Amino acid sequence: MHRVCFTMNLRPDRIDDYLAAHQDVWPEMLEALRSTGWHNYSLFLRPTDGLVVGYLETEDFDRARELMAQTEVNGKWQSQMAQYFDTGTHPDTAMTVVDEYFHLA
Repeated sequence: MHRVCFTMNLRPDRIDDYLAAHQDVWPEMLEALRSTGWHNYSLFLRPTDGLVVGYLETEDFDRARELMAQTEVNGKWQSQMAQYFDTGTHPDTAMTVVDEYFHLA
């Protein structure tokens, strides 16, 4: 199992709306994440500037992303979430993976 950390940037004026949207993540989205290999998945936010930090564990992140991109629910979710980001694209394609350089088990 590999640990993956990534960042994304929210539009600062949309932080509250983004957080509200995550209060009730669609059950089919949660199931799609689980079934495509996203485990122990967490999102963190620095509210002062909209920095989102994501963490998950997966066997193969590229494969997990590829499988997720093939699901119908992900397309709908990403279209809904795009309004909160300044990426000009779906947020899941704008993740910046952060290299792990230390881990204490």
